[in-house]
Amino acid sequence: MEQEKENSTDQVEEIQPESSSKRNPNPKSVHIKTPEVEVRLYRRGRGPVEVFKSRLGGWDQNQLEVGDILEKCGLKSLYAFNPEEGTRGVSIRFNAKNGRSMLPYTDGAVVYIDGEPKDSMVMPVTKVLVAVTLLTLLIAIFLKETPDWLSTSKLSNLNFPPWVLACIVIAFTRLRKRTKDVLKKFGW
Repeated sequence: MEQEKENSTDQVEEIQPESSSKRNPNPKSVHIKTPEVEVRLYRRGRGPVEVFKSRLGGWDQNQLEVGDILEKCGLKSLYAFNPEEGTRGVSIRFNAKNGRSMLPYTDGAVVYIDGEPKDSMVMPVTKVLVAVTLLTLLIAIFLKETPDWLSTSKLSNLNFPPWVLACIVIAFTRLRKRTKDVLKKFGW
Protein backbone atom coordinates (compact mmCIF):
# COMPACT_ATOMS: atom_id res chain seq x y z
CA MET A 1 0.00 0.00 0.00
CA GLU A 2 2.83 2.34 0.78
CA GLN A 3 4.27 1.72 -2.65
CA GLU A 4 1.00 2.69 -4.27
CA LYS A 5 0.94 5.97 -2.36
CA GLU A 6 4.50 6.71 -3.37
CA ASN A 7 3.74 5.88 -7.00
CA SER A 8 0.64 8.09 -6.98
CA THR A 9 2.59 11.06 -5.61
CA ASP A 10 5.28 10.52 -8.22
CA GLN A 11 2.69 10.77 -10.97
CA VAL A 12 1.55 14.26 -9.97
CA GLU A 13 3.41 16.81 -12.02
CA GLU A 14 3.41 20.54 -11.68
CA ILE A 15 2.58 22.40 -14.83
CA GLN A 16 4.21 25.79 -15.12
CA PRO A 17 2.44 28.44 -17.14
CA GLU A 18 3.96 28.96 -20.57
CA SER A 19 4.68 32.62 -20.08
CA SER A 20 3.86 35.16 -17.47
CA SER A 21 3.32 37.84 -20.16
CA LYS A 22 -0.14 36.44 -20.99
CA ARG A 23 -1.24 36.90 -17.43
CA ASN A 24 -3.23 39.97 -16.50
CA PRO A 25 -0.94 42.14 -14.34
CA ASN A 26 -3.97 43.58 -12.53
CA PRO A 27 -6.16 40.60 -11.64
CA LYS A 28 -8.91 42.82 -10.20
CA SER A 29 -9.82 44.40 -13.54
CA VAL A 30 -12.33 42.60 -15.69
CA HIS A 31 -12.93 43.44 -19.34
CA ILE A 32 -16.52 42.89 -20.36
CA LYS A 33 -17.66 43.78 -23.86
CA THR A 34 -20.56 46.20 -23.68
CA PRO A 35 -23.19 45.47 -26.33
CA GLU A 36 -23.32 48.13 -29.03
CA VAL A 37 -25.38 49.05 -32.05
CA GLU A 38 -24.35 51.04 -35.10
CA VAL A 39 -26.48 54.15 -35.42
CA ARG A 40 -26.91 55.84 -38.80
CA LEU A 41 -28.38 59.23 -38.07
CA TYR A 42 -30.36 61.26 -40.60
CA ARG A 43 -31.67 64.79 -40.09
CA ARG A 44 -35.09 65.46 -41.58
CA GLY A 45 -34.54 62.66 -44.08
CA ARG A 46 -31.14 63.87 -45.29
CA GLY A 47 -27.93 62.02 -44.74
CA PRO A 48 -26.68 59.91 -43.10
CA VAL A 49 -25.30 62.91 -41.27
CA GLU A 50 -23.51 60.84 -38.67
CA VAL A 51 -22.57 57.18 -38.25
CA PHE A 52 -21.47 56.09 -34.79
CA LYS A 53 -21.57 53.26 -32.28
CA SER A 54 -23.89 53.59 -29.31
CA ARG A 55 -23.79 51.35 -26.29
CA LEU A 56 -26.86 49.53 -25.07
CA GLY A 57 -27.89 49.95 -21.46
CA GLY A 58 -30.46 48.75 -19.01
CA TRP A 59 -30.72 45.64 -16.89
CA ASP A 60 -30.60 43.30 -19.88
CA GLN A 61 -28.15 45.51 -21.83
CA ASN A 62 -30.60 45.77 -24.73
CA GLN A 63 -31.96 49.34 -24.53
CA LEU A 64 -30.74 52.18 -26.70
CA GLU A 65 -29.47 55.26 -24.84
CA VAL A 66 -31.84 57.69 -26.59
CA GLY A 67 -31.28 60.55 -24.13
CA ASP A 68 -27.53 60.50 -24.79
CA ILE A 69 -28.09 60.56 -28.56
CA LEU A 70 -30.52 63.47 -28.30
CA GLU A 71 -28.08 65.47 -26.18
CA LYS A 72 -24.99 64.59 -28.21
CA CYS A 73 -26.51 65.46 -31.59
CA GLY A 74 -28.67 68.42 -30.54
CA LEU A 75 -32.00 66.83 -31.41
CA LYS A 76 -35.43 67.19 -29.85
CA SER A 77 -36.93 63.89 -31.09
CA LEU A 78 -35.95 60.66 -32.86
CA TYR A 79 -37.89 58.58 -35.37
CA ALA A 80 -37.38 55.21 -37.00
CA PHE A 81 -36.20 55.71 -40.58
CA ASN A 82 -36.40 53.66 -43.77
CA PRO A 83 -33.44 54.73 -45.94
CA GLU A 84 -34.64 52.85 -49.05
CA GLU A 85 -37.91 54.78 -49.22
CA GLY A 86 -36.62 57.86 -47.42
CA THR A 87 -39.61 57.90 -45.10
CA ARG A 88 -39.81 58.61 -41.42
CA GLY A 89 -41.49 56.00 -39.23
CA VAL A 90 -42.85 56.10 -35.72
CA SER A 91 -41.28 58.08 -32.91
CA ILE A 92 -38.72 56.24 -30.79
CA ARG A 93 -40.24 56.26 -27.33
CA PHE A 94 -37.99 56.41 -24.32
CA ASN A 95 -38.23 56.60 -20.56
CA ALA A 96 -37.94 60.23 -19.42
CA LYS A 97 -36.22 59.27 -16.16
CA ASN A 98 -33.30 57.25 -17.49
CA GLY A 99 -33.31 58.16 -21.21
CA ARG A 100 -33.43 54.56 -22.45
CA SER A 101 -35.62 53.23 -25.23
CA MET A 102 -38.76 51.28 -24.48
CA LEU A 103 -38.03 48.67 -27.17
CA PRO A 104 -35.10 46.25 -26.99
CA TYR A 105 -32.27 46.13 -29.57
CA THR A 106 -29.81 43.35 -30.34
CA ASP A 107 -26.04 43.61 -30.08
CA GLY A 108 -24.39 44.51 -33.39
CA ALA A 109 -27.58 45.71 -35.09
CA VAL A 110 -27.63 48.66 -37.50
CA VAL A 111 -30.23 51.25 -36.49
CA TYR A 112 -31.47 53.91 -38.93
CA ILE A 113 -32.72 56.99 -37.09
CA ASP A 114 -34.17 60.27 -38.36
CA GLY A 115 -33.83 63.20 -35.99
CA GLU A 116 -35.66 66.48 -35.64
CA PRO A 117 -33.20 69.27 -34.71
CA LYS A 118 -33.83 71.54 -31.75
CA ASP A 119 -35.36 74.90 -32.54
CA SER A 120 -32.82 77.68 -32.54
CA MET A 121 -33.52 80.65 -30.29
CA VAL A 122 -31.88 82.99 -32.80
CA MET A 123 -34.78 83.02 -35.28
CA PRO A 124 -37.65 83.87 -32.89
CA VAL A 125 -35.58 86.49 -31.08
CA THR A 126 -34.52 88.04 -34.39
CA LYS A 127 -38.12 88.13 -35.61
CA VAL A 128 -39.30 89.81 -32.42
CA LEU A 129 -36.52 92.41 -32.58
CA VAL A 130 -37.22 93.20 -36.24
CA ALA A 131 -40.96 93.49 -35.54
CA VAL A 132 -40.36 95.80 -32.55
CA THR A 133 -38.06 97.98 -34.65
CA LEU A 134 -40.54 98.20 -37.54
CA LEU A 135 -43.46 99.01 -35.25
CA THR A 136 -41.41 101.64 -33.45
CA LEU A 137 -40.46 103.27 -36.76
CA LEU A 138 -44.04 103.18 -38.02
CA ILE A 139 -45.42 104.69 -34.82
CA ALA A 140 -42.73 107.38 -34.79
CA ILE A 141 -43.30 108.28 -38.47
CA PHE A 142 -47.10 108.30 -38.51
CA LEU A 143 -47.71 109.85 -35.10
CA LYS A 144 -45.62 112.99 -35.29
CA GLU A 145 -48.50 114.90 -33.79
CA THR A 146 -51.00 113.43 -31.41
CA PRO A 147 -54.52 113.20 -32.83
CA ASP A 148 -57.30 115.39 -31.34
CA TRP A 149 -59.30 112.45 -30.03
CA LEU A 150 -56.24 111.17 -28.15
CA SER A 151 -55.37 114.56 -26.62
CA THR A 152 -58.91 115.04 -25.27
CA SER A 153 -59.04 111.57 -23.71
CA LYS A 154 -57.65 110.58 -20.33
CA LEU A 155 -54.89 108.63 -22.05
CA SER A 156 -53.21 111.86 -23.12
CA ASN A 157 -51.65 112.26 -19.67
CA LEU A 158 -49.75 109.01 -20.17
CA ASN A 159 -46.58 109.46 -22.15
CA PHE A 160 -45.23 106.13 -23.44
CA PRO A 161 -42.30 105.92 -25.81
CA PRO A 162 -43.20 104.18 -29.09
CA TRP A 163 -40.87 101.24 -28.49
CA VAL A 164 -42.72 100.34 -25.25
CA LEU A 165 -46.02 100.24 -27.14
CA ALA A 166 -44.42 98.10 -29.85
CA CYS A 167 -43.08 95.66 -27.23
CA ILE A 168 -46.51 95.38 -25.62
CA VAL A 169 -48.14 94.63 -28.99
CA ILE A 170 -45.52 91.99 -29.87
CA ALA A 171 -45.70 90.34 -26.45
CA PHE A 172 -49.50 90.23 -26.58
CA THR A 173 -49.55 88.63 -30.05
CA ARG A 174 -46.86 86.08 -29.12
CA LEU A 175 -48.70 85.09 -25.96
CA ARG A 176 -51.98 84.83 -27.82
CA LYS A 177 -50.45 82.47 -30.39
CA ARG A 178 -48.79 80.26 -27.78
CA THR A 179 -51.75 80.02 -25.44
CA LYS A 180 -54.65 79.70 -27.85
CA ASP A 181 -57.34 78.79 -25.37
CA VAL A 182 -56.09 80.69 -22.34
CA LEU A 183 -58.95 83.20 -22.45
CA LYS A 184 -61.53 80.40 -22.66
CA LYS A 185 -59.84 78.72 -19.73
CA PHE A 186 -60.36 81.78 -17.54
CA GLY A 187 -63.95 82.31 -18.76
CA TRP A 188 -63.49 85.18 -21.24
